[in-house]
Amino acid sequence: MPNVVVIGAQWGDEGKGKFVDLLTQQADVVVRFQGGNNAGHTVVVGGEKTVLHLIPSGILHPGKACVIGNGVVVDPEVLADEIAELKARGFLKDDEQLVLSLDAHVIMPWHKALDIARENRMGAGKIGTTGRGIGPTYEDKVARRGLRIRDLLDEARLARKVKERLASAREELARLGASFDVEEAALLKKHIDLGRTLAPYAKDASLWLHRAIKSGKSLLFEGAQGTLLDVDHGTYPFVTSSNTVAGNAACGSGVGPTALDRIIGISKAYSTRVGSGPYPSELMEATGDRLRQVGGEYGATTGRPRRTGWIDVLALRYAVRVNGLDGLAITKLDVLTGFPEIKIAIGYKCGERNFDEMPSDLETLERCEAVYETLPGWTEKLEGVRRWDELPKAARTYLERVAQLAGVKIVAVSVGADRGETIVLENPFQVPRR
Repeated sequence: MPNVVVIGAQWGDEGKGKFVDLLTQQADVVVRFQGGNNAGHTVVVGGEKTVLHLIPSGILHPGKACVIGNGVVVDPEVLADEIAELKARGFLKDDEQLVLSLDAHVIMPWHKALDIARENRMGAGKIGTTGRGIGPTYEDKVARRGLRIRDLLDEARLARKVKERLASAREELARLGASFDVEEAALLKKHIDLGRTLAPYAKDASLWLHRAIKSGKSLLFEGAQGTLLDVDHGTYPFVTSSNTVAGNAACGSGVGPTALDRIIGISKAYSTRVGSGPYPSELMEATGDRLRQVGGEYGATTGRPRRTGWIDVLALRYAVRVNGLDGLAITKLDVLTGFPEIKIAIGYKCGERNFDEMPSDLETLERCEAVYETLPGWTEKLEGVRRWDELPKAARTYLERVAQLAGVKIVAVSVGADRGETIVLENPFQVPRR
């Protein structure tokens, strides 16, 4: 069977968790390859909601293996709490079900303090981070001074590295007008204990995945955030600190790129964005408020209200290109029920210039206004719909137009939050390998 990558095709929060959970039924292994606990994947099964921040959504399926790859930055306290909560609810009965890369970098308390202090110092120019230390941890990784999971398992090494890094972190925080009052000995003891808690899961994940592929296992790679938040390919600097595009599934997990057979993008039937940055199709009036309220557009991790707008096919076309998408899954189509008209952003206008592709220059993009195509809406409820031909004609017309403009076929449509409220048009695991 092929290996499949699920990636966000917008600014994150597209509903990847639901589709990963759905596709896990066809996979043997689910792999998370970037980001940290700034992501929140919400899965609803039988009316019960679960929000996961580090462990792949596939953990809700008995017998499925889940891997946290080397490209993820891990807050060990958050991961330990997530493991404990899952076990308390009857999941993760077998510790062999979870693999944690020894080479994943660790979010330390000073990373979170630095994240918050820097955002506070930036004022109106802030990026809009979650304050969970993701960016500073990736900075330490690139600066070759980071701590990894393997360091938590060696007390002497951990003590040495904490002492080396803590002093410079305190100095930077002082320059930012902040302080870090945690005692070194207490911090060290806490992280030694966390290392012991996580030790049963810590492995050479690259080797583990290599052996899984060689034995015929099928892999599902779970992205976090979205294409337009990619540190290289997103709306820089209003981006996250990792590569969110499909190509990083290989680098962030330690498999070769030839292991990636199918790339599926996830997009809402409208659009949302959290934090600062350009957003040409944003709605600032009652329509945007309605999308937010009906769609429950509040961050699964932070609770922050999301900015809302009509779907933007320039952004989708861009996602198709930089990810090499084979198909698009549309979520939250049911949220659009009752709108008399539905709009699609089909271009941008910036002064006298018109764009039919997303401009690469941020300052140009910030001045762009969306140009819309208007389609009729529908009033029929969608929650019970399970077949394409059961959708209202206006809904089918809308989806077909989005697919045409984005240049990619639609492979699934979500009409409700629950796992079963999904129309699957093409199962990527049933398509032959490349």
